[in-house]
Amino acid sequence: MNTPIEVLLIEDNPQDTELAIRALKELNLADHLIHLTDGQAGIDFLFGIGAYEGRDVSQQPKVILLDLKLPKLSGIEVLRELRADERMKYIPVVVLTSSREERDISEVYRLGANSYVVKPMNFQSYLDVIGNMGKYWLKINLYPNV
Repeated sequence: MNTPIEVLLIEDNPQDTELAIRALKELNLADHLIHLTDGQAGIDFLFGIGAYEGRDVSQQPKVILLDLKLPKLSGIEVLRELRADERMKYIPVVVLTSSREERDISEVYRLGANSYVVKPMNFQSYLDVIGNMGKYWLKINLYPNV
């Protein structure tokens, strides 16, 4: 893949996936989006293992949108593996979840998440939140050259 990946969306809920992609597309932020539906696929993709063996891992996303409640590996387990690897420490991870549990919020920040966002229930609010996140992480935020 020669095109830089801008967004890696790791989300198993089809409705949430559709809303996220729609919001990013409306703002022209989803041209280079990869969507995966479970935590293990996320790890495999990022590290170039399993089904993604041989993928050029120098091509990493600008931001990862990560759900917490995922099949195979939870979002917390994905985050733990990412932050344990020196090569993955600089990739911004935005946890996008329905959980408002203080233990989840504390744990993801302890593990190195860059942001924690609760998915809005209202359709328009969901589009607004995803759009604002996309604009910030893809247009405003600066990244180190590592």
